[in-house]
Amino acid sequence: MSATRREFIMNMAGYAAVMSAATSPVQAAMSPQKKWTLPQKNSFRVIENEWIAMKDGVRLGVRLWIPTDAQHTPVPVVLEAIPYRKRDLERPRDEGWAKQFVPYGFAYARIDLRGSGDSDGVLLDEYLQQEQDDTVAVIAWLARQSWCTGAVGMRGISWGGFACFQVAALQPPALKAIMPQCATDNRYTDDAHYLGGALTLDMYDWGAEFKNVMVASPDPAISGPAWREKWLRRLQATPPILATWLSHQTYDAYWQHGSIAIDYARIKVPTYVVGGQIDSYRDFLPRTLSHLKVPRKGLMGPWGHKYPDIADPGPGLDWVSEEVRWWTQWLKGIDTGIMQEPMFRAYMEYQIASEVWPRDTPGRWISEAQWPPKYNAVRQLHLNDEGLGAQPGKANVRVIKSQETLGLTKREWFPWNMSIDLPPDQTADDVRSLCFDSAPLNEDLEILGNPRLRVRLRSNQPVAKLVARLNEVTPDDKSWSVSYGVLNLTHRDSHEKPSALVPDQTYDIDLSCYFTAHRFKQGNRIRVALSESLWPLVWPSPQPVELTVSTGVSTLSLPVRPIDTPDAAMPIELLKGRIEKEARADTLIDSRHEITQMGPDVHGRVTLHKRLRDLPETLADTGTTVSGGSDWYMSIQEGDPNSGVWQIEWWSAISRGDWITKTRSTMELSSTPEQFRIKEALTAWDGEQQVFHQAWDQSIRRELV
Repeated sequence: MSATRREFIMNMAGYAAVMSAATSPVQAAMSPQKKWTLPQKNSFRVIENEWIAMKDGVRLGVRLWIPTDAQHTPVPVVLEAIPYRKRDLERPRDEGWAKQFVPYGFAYARIDLRGSGDSDGVLLDEYLQQEQDDTVAVIAWLARQSWCTGAVGMRGISWGGFACFQVAALQPPALKAIMPQCATDNRYTDDAHYLGGALTLDMYDWGAEFKNVMVASPDPAISGPAWREKWLRRLQATPPILATWLSHQTYDAYWQHGSIAIDYARIKVPTYVVGGQIDSYRDFLPRTLSHLKVPRKGLMGPWGHKYPDIADPGPGLDWVSEEVRWWTQWLKGIDTGIMQEPMFRAYMEYQIASEVWPRDTPGRWISEAQWPPKYNAVRQLHLNDEGLGAQPGKANVRVIKSQETLGLTKREWFPWNMSIDLPPDQTADDVRSLCFDSAPLNEDLEILGNPRLRVRLRSNQPVAKLVARLNEVTPDDKSWSVSYGVLNLTHRDSHEKPSALVPDQTYDIDLSCYFTAHRFKQGNRIRVALSESLWPLVWPSPQPVELTVSTGVSTLSLPVRPIDTPDAAMPIELLKGRIEKEARADTLIDSRHEITQMGPDVHGRVTLHKRLRDLPETLADTGTTVSGGSDWYMSIQEGDPNSGVWQIEWWSAISRGDWITKTRSTMELSSTPEQFRIKEALTAWDGEQQVFHQAWDQSIRRELV
């Protein structure tokens, strides 16, 4: 009996995947007879919600966009699996992407994870095994549909990117390729919880926001009269999530679950990793390109935690053409030529985004045939008494003391609201740091990779941090942040098994800074600024610290990319000037997003108030109104590392007609030298009636943090 078209396409996709594991990407793709071009667009239909039943009876809600003729000519499907409410909060984004992508001959599926949005069940934490098993079942369900060829891909940003990696590691047969964006391979080091083993403000910011995600109400239009019962179950089940995360202060089994870094070989499908240079997750991209053995590509743009087509900072990319090429290659078995292009493209910035935003960051797109590149052009500079030098200077020692309010110019691990989150001129923190400057550069110098320091030091305390900020200093003495790194020195050998420092013992410390593609301009200076503190980005050490740094033997290694390296032409159209136009049109941006500093007062206490507001937005097609916001209060007194307090409140409101729900989460963190104290609370209202309130107050032992 002859094979059906669906069976043929399934076999072709499987054949491509098998071939890719055995041959190079170029060999795996058959030579095209002519240059591939985007197909013509066709119409599609939308299924607002369809239920997918899990083995335990829980139903997951999925929204589907399917080409109109797919019942007669089946198509592959691309899945995005996240907990961020397909019915309202993410509806505009999902709609915008589907309208661009689906007309080119693919279906798009957007699922609410168990316990989120319209799906049944409860959501108890990030990246649980249940979530991954559910997504495997969803992939199998999609592959069985009559409108589907049986080939499934996964895309997603942030949580959705994590899901791509985690589900691919389970190797569901129908999953043929993935595209994780702004994600990570290591949940401990690169996911808003710990930075170099130091506790980050973003754990508490994200935890307070995540509580609202965990308990938001289902939509009565989808869930029917049972919506309120489903909502109350979510509220009653919610755990003290911040205390849960704080109970795991090392890279233990809790964080290793869902981290593909423990075994990259589990990823067997072609992978396209995408990131942004302003994004806090960017280090995952070069790491995964280096460790994966499957056909793979990578792209690093100048933006933050955004998709390339809605990039901020700009310029962005007309991204749909690239995704269509990728999914056509691996879900349809048609050679589009995409794997014959460079493995890695990056945006080489000529200025820091902070200098020019909301204008596009000046620069150019560069390309590398492979990653890591074949060349190994590391320039080593020595941290000498007189500054950064090509040769080691006289050995000496310099002292760094912890300063609880040092770091106010580098507040954000996760820049989101660029109008207030991009790091400004670093001079105010530089003058309080141990700085090493180069002479003015005789020529432009470009770097591509992770700057690394090796610092010889001693500490007078068993627990201490080392912070390095790599800046570019202009002739007018403005200092702009190029990259930075943080290391809890008790994690110098291992994030799994940290060990206390022996006071006054000498250590050679290796510290990696974040990946960057940057041109240091002729006439400017390179600066390394060392400190023990970086508040409020990371929590202070338990006791005041004094570090003694040895000059002459400590070094900075820069991953130099020769400026004359040839680059392949960028085939994707640039989207220029979008953010500048939006910023000019948005006269409310300053009132919605603002940060205010109070102090230092007579006692040396500094308080920061960060205020974010999302204006009420009514969705035209459903009539649902969504709004939300947050207030952050962060304070600390100079000279007392345990005077710090982080207080954060997040709230979210969703309404339509007589369906009016609101949730509010609050958190507060303080410490002693021995313990953290974490207070959490959650409150919910149905209309004007408070229907739920719970508070937690826990003390958790500090584990060399």
